[in-house]
Amino acid sequence: MGDSFHLSTADLSALAFFLVVWVLHTLASDGRLVSRVSLTTAMNAQRETWMRTMAEREIRIVDTAIMSGLQQGTAFFASSSLIALGGCFALLGASDQVLSVLSDLPFGTTSSRAAFQMKVLCLVLILAFSFFKFGWAYRLFNYCSILIGCVPIPHGEAARNPVTQTAVWRAARMNMLAGKHFNSGLRGVFFSIAYLGWFVDPIVFVLSTLLLLAVLVRRQFFSAARHAVIGQPPGAGNG
Repeated sequence: MGDSFHLSTADLSALAFFLVVWVLHTLASDGRLVSRVSLTTAMNAQRETWMRTMAEREIRIVDTAIMSGLQQGTAFFASSSLIALGGCFALLGASDQVLSVLSDLPFGTTSSRAAFQMKVLCLVLILAFSFFKFGWAYRLFNYCSILIGCVPIPHGEAARNPVTQTAVWRAARMNMLAGKHFNSGLRGVFFSIAYLGWFVDPIVFVLSTLLLLAVLVRRQFFSAARHAVIGQPPGAGNG
């Protein structure tokens, strides 16, 4: 089977390990694999709180400014993914030169031109996945801006009536969906860095994947950023 894809059994095993790690990390970050609250899950709760707070403000300049910042960041990563895709096609045109460089690396293994091009095409798929995720997230953030505009201006009990609560729920849900797709695109970019180890050697590929996993797990479950979102200030609840 490996021969039909111009890849060795070690290559295919390393690729399978890479994909399994990606899927498991995604499930864990979304709160579907472990009970510990991840940074992503905690921020989703904050997105909902933001929308509820927004509904009680008459002047929503700060909310539109935040949405603009989210859209600009998403557009930046979408553009970066396109640039990276162009670089991949440039790699295909310079396969012989790149293979010569890789063969001189201390841990590099000799790879055929066909195998190298297959690996580049897989990298193209990862970056294309990220681009479409960023593109969709940008559109969802745009939709969220419209839904924020649909939330009625509060007057007395207007902030708590069913119509307002429904509008808030819609805006919060759209915001969380946009964040989910943005995180998926960003995760693709992160894993594309680990993927570069495959161009050196399958073992290096596995090691780079494990290293990336360690970094992402720490950020999601044990980082100072997570503590800042769900933690309590010193002395809180003691008085």
